[in-house]
Amino acid sequence: MRIAITGGSGFVGRHLAERFDAADIVTVSRRTGVNIDDVDALTAAFEGCEVVAHCAGINREIGEQTYRRVHVDGTRAVVEAAKRAGVTRIVMLSFLRARPNCGSPYHESKWAAEELVRSSGLDYTILKAGMIYGRGDHLVDHVSHSVQTLPLFATVGFREKTIRPIPVGELVDVLVASIDGGLPSSTVAVTGGEELMLSEVVCRVANAVGRRVAVVPAPVWFIRTVAQLTEWTMKVPLVAKAQARMLAEGVSEAAPPTPDLPDEFRPTLPFDIEQIEAALPPRGGFGIRDLRFAR
Repeated sequence: MRIAITGGSGFVGRHLAERFDAADIVTVSRRTGVNIDDVDALTAAFEGCEVVAHCAGINREIGEQTYRRVHVDGTRAVVEAAKRAGVTRIVMLSFLRARPNCGSPYHESKWAAEELVRSSGLDYTILKAGMIYGRGDHLVDHVSHSVQTLPLFATVGFREKTIRPIPVGELVDVLVASIDGGLPSSTVAVTGGEELMLSEVVCRVANAVGRRVAVVPAPVWFIRTVAQLTEWTMKVPLVAKAQARMLAEGVSEAAPPTPDLPDEFRPTLPFDIEQIEAALPPRGGFGIRDLRFAR
């Protein structure tokens, strides 16, 4: 079986590609010269493929890379190209709380993309996933650098909401099962095996890198301000505005309500020292190299 992976150079896409022989996959991304909204280029890339794993996505907007262009126009192009190329199934990676009319362009664009796939007429699986972590992520990576920069970490809101972090390996297990047809014509929620507060995540990561950290609550407006500032100034923001919204409302339950995975596919691993160490980047805090103007 030949598989096309959109967002193939991204965090999840790279891990998914590693599960298959190189001869069986087609990686589609800007790095391979294919824009996600270019129907003709996508059609050519999908030729001979039976399945498209649609993992392309962004968590902040930069220039022409807007949520509408990547998530909505991109998904529309992927669906059209898949039909032209004779692809029989689309497996789409979405977000756990993607929904309409919620005031978040990220959430709303992900929902619009889901609707395009559901109405495509193709066999599909939509995975509404929570926060994913692993080597090269935006969770363990950023928390570890942060606690090695300052011994202080601010949570989002005075009343913390819970998250259920998913190891990228377990998410990829679900993607592979979906590619193999294990979850036909379905939209399912994917959450991690342990529910915990962000403050607990921070303390566990700090312990893994041998640092002590004081965790303090901060108002949501303050974190959103920090998010905007770091989007302007950092190559990869400490926290993006979309991520601030996620943490403010929690990432444990699907919205709208969505069926859970069948037991045989459900992630079970806890957010423990073994999983954290596997996800840790090279030691060190944030520095000049992380700023957008630095070369």
